[in-house]
Amino acid sequence: MELRQLRYFVTVAEELHFGRAAERLHIVQAAVSQQIRKLERELAVELFDRSPRRVRLTAAGQLFLPEARAVLAAESRARATIAELSNPRSTPIRLGTSDGLGEHLDLVLEALARLSPPVRVELTSAPTRTRLDQVRTCALDATFVRGVTERPELRLIPVWQDRIALALPINHPLSDAPTVDLGELAGMPLRLADRTRNAPLHDVMVAACRAAGFEPVFGPPFTTMQDTLAMVGGSADTWTVVYEAHARRLPTARVAFRATATPIVMTTSLVVSETNPPWCFDHLIQACDHRI
Repeated sequence: MELRQLRYFVTVAEELHFGRAAERLHIVQAAVSQQIRKLERELAVELFDRSPRRVRLTAAGQLFLPEARAVLAAESRARATIAELSNPRSTPIRLGTSDGLGEHLDLVLEALARLSPPVRVELTSAPTRTRLDQVRTCALDATFVRGVTERPELRLIPVWQDRIALALPINHPLSDAPTVDLGELAGMPLRLADRTRNAPLHDVMVAACRAAGFEPVFGPPFTTMQDTLAMVGGSADTWTVVYEAHARRLPTARVAFRATATPIVMTTSLVVSETNPPWCFDHLIQACDHRI
C-alpha cells in the first residue's frame, strides 16, 4: 500500500468522479484508475461501486475512508515536524517569566509581534532556579530574572531597571504623599516574601531600610499578590513592596502605591544559554529595548 494510492482514493471519494479527481491530482485519469484497482486487489475488496453514470463508495470504501484520511493526516504532521526542524523560524520561542513584570512583558510581546516574521511565544512561569535550569537544559529558550548576576553555562544580559514602589493602606497618613522617605516607615511591619522564596528582593529591601537608618520589622509574610494587598488595605500599620511596572496594573481601591524618595531598583536580566541561544536572539534583545 502506497501513500499515493491513499491520496488517490480519498480524492475520488470526495469527488465521486474519476475524471474530476484526476484533474485535482494533476494526473491522467488512467493513472488514478490503475492505482485504485491496485489498492483494491491488495485489500481484496472493492472500494467503489462503478457504473456508467455514477461512482459511489461501497460499504468497505465507507469504512476505509476515515482510516485513509487519518494516515494522510499523520503524514502531513510528520512533514510539518521535519519542516520546523529545518526552519527554526517557524518554531515558537519558549520564554520564562518573573512575577511582577507588568507592562514590561506586554511591551516585549508587542514588539515581537511586530517583527517580520512575527515571533511566536510560549510563556512559562516557575521559580527562578527552575527556570534557570530549564534554560541550561534547553527546555526554555530564555527567561527573565531579577537579582541574578552569574550562572555557569548561562549568559545574563541586563535589559532594564525595575523601580520598587511601596504599597500602603489607603488611609495611612503617607498615602497622599507624592514620594515617601523610607525612614518614615520604621517600626511599621513589612510584609515581604521569606528570603528562601525571593532572596534578591529580600536583601535589597533590608539594605534599603538599613540605609534609611532602621532595621525592618517583618510582619506576616507576603503570600500572593491579591491576598497580601487585601491584608495591607485592611490594616493601618503594615506595608509591602511591588514593582512599579506591575503596580500600574493592580487595583488601588484599598492601597496606595508610592515611589520612594530615594529610588530602590533591581536589575532585570534576560538569560540564554551560552552555547545554544534562541534563533531569534537579536529580535528578543531588540524587543527588550523600551522605556516605561
